[in-house]
Amino acid sequence: MIIAMIPARMGSQRLAKKNLRELGGVPLISRAIRKCVAANVFDEIWVNSEHPDFGQIAQDEGVSFHQRPEALGNNQATSEQYTAEFLTAHACDYVFQVHSIAPLLTIQDITFFVNEMNTGKYDCLLSTEEIQIECAFEGKPVNFTLDEKTNSQELTPVQRVSWSITGWRRDTYLESFNAGHCATYSGRVGFTPISRLAAHVIKTEADLELAEALLPTLENKLT
Repeated sequence: MIIAMIPARMGSQRLAKKNLRELGGVPLISRAIRKCVAANVFDEIWVNSEHPDFGQIAQDEGVSFHQRPEALGNNQATSEQYTAEFLTAHACDYVFQVHSIAPLLTIQDITFFVNEMNTGKYDCLLSTEEIQIECAFEGKPVNFTLDEKTNSQELTPVQRVSWSITGWRRDTYLESFNAGHCATYSGRVGFTPISRLAAHVIKTEADLELAEALLPTLENKLT
């Protein structure tokens, strides 16, 4: 059993009601649902929210709705908490969190990612953007040396976790969570690259405006 879980919190600090904001005339939450349906790789698709308004959207789109406790919809609630609460309620082998705020994630990205998880190699699979340019952390080189200048195409890419889509093995996740450990990175962790556009997430108005500008170049892959 493979489940898609689309989280949707009504409250957000930087961009109000961002899951309901429209891109190309379609709400971000609806775009995510439709892509999961079109990918045809999930046995069940669930919208996971504390707010009942998302239940009507899920019903209109022909998918299921999980209403998490209201306490798991505030700014203090963590993704580990609402994911564990969801997995406790729904038996499956794997769950894939597909973020509506990654609207440039394509149907092909979803199917590739799910197939990668289905190899059985991983308990946790993270989507990443590979950045092949000189990167530093706290003033120290990460993938280059100050002793010489290396052409950027020869550098080892830095893997930035995007969270556009994430996969977990249910049993491993819950076992770790119930033991009081970090469930997000439990078990065997893998990293799968997605495109720079697919890794773009909507946090601010500027992020949404950029996605709107890029949308025409990807429209045929998003529907």
